Amino acid sequence: MTHPTSKTIDIRTELPGPKAKVVLARRDASVVKGLYRSCPIVADTARGAAVTDVDGNTFIDLNAGIGALNCGHCPETVTAAIHKQADKLLHLCAIVGTYEPYVELCEKLNGLVPIAGETKTLLCNTGVEASENAVKIARYATGRQAIIVFEGAFHGRSLLGMTMTSKYDLYKRGFGPFAPEVYRVPFPYAYREKPEGMSDGAYVDHAIGQFEKALVAQVDPTSVAAVIIEPVQGEGGFIRAPDAYLRRLRGLCAEHGILFVADEVQSGFCRTGKVFAIEHSGVEPDMVLMAKSIGSGMPIAAVTGKAAVMDAPHVGGLGSTYGGNPVACASAIASIDFMVEHDLSMRAIEIGKITAEYFRVWKEKYGIIGDVRCTGAMCAIEFVNDRGTKEPNKTSPARVIEAGYQRGLIMIRAGLYSSCVRTLAPLTITDAQLHEAMGALGEAVAVADGEHGE
Repeated sequence: MTHPTSKTIDIRTELPGPKAKVVLARRDASVVKGLYRSCPIVADTARGAAVTDVDGNTFIDLNAGIGALNCGHCPETVTAAIHKQADKLLHLCAIVGTYEPYVELCEKLNGLVPIAGETKTLLCNTGVEASENAVKIARYATGRQAIIVFEGAFHGRSLLGMTMTSKYDLYKRGFGPFAPEVYRVPFPYAYREKPEGMSDGAYVDHAIGQFEKALVAQVDPTSVAAVIIEPVQGEGGFIRAPDAYLRRLRGLCAEHGILFVADEVQSGFCRTGKVFAIEHSGVEPDMVLMAKSIGSGMPIAAVTGKAAVMDAPHVGGLGSTYGGNPVACASAIASIDFMVEHDLSMRAIEIGKITAEYFRVWKEKYGIIGDVRCTGAMCAIEFVNDRGTKEPNKTSPARVIEAGYQRGLIMIRAGLYSSCVRTLAPLTITDAQLHEAMGALGEAVAVADGEHGE
């Protein structure tokens, strides 16, 4: 495999370095233990896909703030917009008054989502706030209470968000009781759930049959306000719902008066080769949830949907002190302009093709890899203890991440069983940087394969 040569990774000390160790010790002493840390990196500066730590070591970031930095670290036009806005107005609160960046961002999002007709937007701070506001709006608009979500889903860590989130041991253990009227159905996870020899079409029929059964065995459709689905699951392991499944699901929602909500918090903003992943299927949602890369790292999120749905709640029923903060809005406006100017959707496709080629080679070479998958630049490797049984391998991802860190990579795991390593390279990564990162990741996978079973 020929590729451009360059060198971004520059490791000058043992890892973590002496200065980093001091800060990490301070973190351990002052920060709650329950806050997970994937890599022991202590970042100092960053640009594009490169992050330099406090000891002068430079890494390639294959995590991008868990998908929050599709435009890369510190894009100049975005940071300039932040600086400009910070000198004019730091905060007012959209409940108290109005400022143009809030309105301009809502106008942009209304025109960006794949929803026909009039749309409106509510700005908030985080992905989980977007999820909760979507539930509030859906319940108000339909007069129903029930919400249907999916196995493997991640919708945040608040009480309602945690209830909708699937992975129990990591995110929910010890935090109950949970919110009522949330029902969970199987997600179409073909690698693990499709019987051998079953056609793709038959599997979609089977998966839709499971959903239809839930409308009998778990909750009546006349009680369901909304179905919330990630078109490509993030924390669940970068599993893409078949387009035919999403279309059938949309049809069932329309038939029963259920709102269809696309959670694009991780899959949105060009990550999968479309502005929103739901566009691959041609499905028109009623609401779209956004966060992460909408603001290039600034805390901002949004719910955009059909105006008749979004306007249902009474005046005063929706709001947030910091939601749509003017500085965060300025960052989001500049980020969207950057994505359009640099055609990041096309770049995501290019990154995915390069990454998938490496992944396929490694799958043939290493028995610990059960499946590899890329939707645009949303890519994952799923590790198994045995390819025949597909028993999840929960130890190799941690080994890959540690070995990758020692070779200058920043990564994080994923998957319902914590058996995946995901790559979310900034969409501004150069080809040379991507090939360099894949070289280091390949070495890390080799280390984990050699250690497997020891």
